[in-house]
Amino acid sequence: MNFDKWQHYLRARLFHMLNRDEAAMQEYQLALRAEPDFVRAASCIAFIYASHGNYQAAATQFREALRITPNDAELYFNLGYSCDKNGARSEAIEAFKMSVQLNPKQDRAWYGLGMAHAALGDHAAAAAALHEAATLQPMNPHAWYALGMAHQHLNEPERVKEIILHLHRFDPKMTRHLIQETGRSDLAYLVADLVI
Repeated sequence: MNFDKWQHYLRARLFHMLNRDEAAMQEYQLALRAEPDFVRAASCIAFIYASHGNYQAAATQFREALRITPNDAELYFNLGYSCDKNGARSEAIEAFKMSVQLNPKQDRAWYGLGMAHAALGDHAAAAAALHEAATLQPMNPHAWYALGMAHQHLNEPERVKEIILHLHRFDPKMTRHLIQETGRSDLAYLVADLVI
């Protein structure tokens, strides 16, 4: 057993819990020096970068973690998220695709995939991915809202209406927002009594 890696890793976890990220980062890096294929330490470094808004460095570290563990759906999701936040939408799409290929029930990856496609203007692909996200999480108003917007861009008013009616069952505020954004004033009666 490599005691050095665990000593540095546990020390890093303690520093991280105490919000001493710089000290935690140093200890995680020492853990990686002690065991270069220590995926937990590599992932924790990536999370620290991401928590400070350094998504490019986070993506680099998630790629390193995936080199060590190439079949980890969660790591692919995290890589996709970091790439998306960094504006690298094409790479985000590929990472999200790998995530859902490895774990088709990864609703967050389906959502990220849909949003990345939507940001690139590929609304058909966005709708397909967002449909999966909404199916896996039927009470997720953000997935349903984004799905409604994708169908709005595809000029599918009946599908938008179905989504609005579904969304109204559990999130009237998001429903009103979707009605406004899609210009569906014919459905405004659904939220007419809603007070902000």
